[in-house]
Amino acid sequence: METAFQSPKKEKHIKIGWNLFLLAAAVSLLILTFADVKIIQLHSGVQITAIILLAFFSEYIDSSLGMGYGTTLTPLLLIFGFSPIQIVPAILLSEFVSGVTAGVLHHKFGNVDFRKGTQATKTMSILAVCSVVGTVAAVFLALSLPAQIVKGYIGIMILLIGLFILFGGRIISRVSFSIKKIITLGTIAAFNKGISGGGYGPLVTGGQVISGVPEKSAIGITSLAEGLVCLVGLVLYISLNGMPFWNLAIPLTIGALLSVPLAALTVKILPANLLRKYIGYATIFLGALTLIKLFA
Repeated sequence: METAFQSPKKEKHIKIGWNLFLLAAAVSLLILTFADVKIIQLHSGVQITAIILLAFFSEYIDSSLGMGYGTTLTPLLLIFGFSPIQIVPAILLSEFVSGVTAGVLHHKFGNVDFRKGTQATKTMSILAVCSVVGTVAAVFLALSLPAQIVKGYIGIMILLIGLFILFGGRIISRVSFSIKKIITLGTIAAFNKGISGGGYGPLVTGGQVISGVPEKSAIGITSLAEGLVCLVGLVLYISLNGMPFWNLAIPLTIGALLSVPLAALTVKILPANLLRKYIGYATIFLGALTLIKLFA
């Protein structure tokens, strides 16, 4: 039986809609970047509303595809005037709450099976444990390196992640996958998350899918593992540098949490590959924009 989303005509309309959406978003971001708009300088009510909306849409994408929250939000928040040391712990807090919630809802909706002893539970546990090493190393570096270096790393990393999303499968599909590779992948991804707030999902979700894990299971596994990794990073930031910047952390958490039920339902009813290439294009654009803003 053909569903509405299997119809070529319906799929074509969805693709056209996303092309228009991304074009409008790109033009808006270019205008905001070169107009030097700073959300951090806006009236508190407008600032909070803007941050909640940014978090809502970023987390909706992340919980729907297993990638995109920190990768999207970090360059946006840098462009809008926040510093890396304000951004990263705020994103870690919001994604800890939303990631764990998303994992639970993905399990409830049947996207992934987290019952005791299942392959999904084993993979998630391995990713969460091995990721601690990468997170610890990244937090210490992020606190000691100059802000400009961290911003530069973020921009370059996001560009590479965008290329990975679009073209990585063609390269890695020729390589056999193993638990050792999952451990390596999780450690590198956690390093990205700890130093920049983003870059975890694209590597972990993509690596699982390439290794043969069903896409919906990979998304659920990544959501829960990433939430636990974020908790480790958050505890380290708080112990070394004090509490997060609450004016950013609280609205980010609210916006992210509000989007999770809708995202889990989306994974249940939609083929995720319909949006994957658009996330790649958007990620490359945001990485380039971050570097342009840094050196302009």
